Amino acid sequence: MIRRFITAIVLFFVFYAGAFGFLPAPPRRIVSLAPALTESLYVLGVGDRLKGCTTYCKKPEEAKHKEKVGTLVEINVEKVLLLKPDLVLAMEFSDRKAVEKLKNLGIRVELFPSPKDFNHLCQSFLRLGQMVGREDRAKEIVDRAKKEAAFIRQQVEREKKIKIFWQLGAKPLFAATKGYFTNDYIEYAGGINIAADAKSGIYSREEVLKRNPDVIVIVTMGIAGEREKETWQTYSSINAVKQNQIYIVDSYKYCSPTPKGFVEALKELVGFLHPSISISSEKK
Repeated sequence: MIRRFITAIVLFFVFYAGAFGFLPAPPRRIVSLAPALTESLYVLGVGDRLKGCTTYCKKPEEAKHKEKVGTLVEINVEKVLLLKPDLVLAMEFSDRKAVEKLKNLGIRVELFPSPKDFNHLCQSFLRLGQMVGREDRAKEIVDRAKKEAAFIRQQVEREKKIKIFWQLGAKPLFAATKGYFTNDYIEYAGGINIAADAKSGIYSREEVLKRNPDVIVIVTMGIAGEREKETWQTYSSINAVKQNQIYIVDSYKYCSPTPKGFVEALKELVGFLHPSISISSEKK
């Protein structure tokens, strides 16, 4: 009888504790090691809990003033520890040695994979929302983003398919392939990714010439993008050059988005590819 009573008490706390507010409180001191995760915290309304981030975490503006713990690939573990985090957010490209050291020191580290597509991006955002106690807000944001993205995709369905080369790097030349979420920008915007079937992202200018894209999108920042554009302009036989359809876009905006940010970037891209289409009346 006593054993049954004790078992019942244990089960009560396991299955019903959440209903009475006994679950562990959401993390209050967070360190983010990736720009996308940093911005996501602010979108979820918990930016005040962010105590530190990397030098690459520049959005929103408030993130620039947070304590800096290193770069994307090199983290100062001592600085992280001084911030006394109860949660460290990292991505698979983050400083692995630092991540393992933090784990070994008993710090809770949650690792997020690089998104493979828009849906994967949304799943990671929902997971983060759950971690920080903003699950409902995360779901609301994801649902809205998915509806808007689907509406945009529907709007461009009847348009002519445009061949696109999506350049992510210059030395070596690197292209967006089917296995990375940036490919979804192209598909949702009604384009054809000429490098979708490439085994790796490393590409050649000769192959670009052969596939003759209608549009070239260069994802980079500053002078490097302008130099790449000038280089492509010397290839006068490419349709994108003939039609003056070479665009330089913000790498931060396109490569480190939240679900909401993905839609904002997608709208910009559709504006380049299909200027006659109005997407201001997307479904709510």
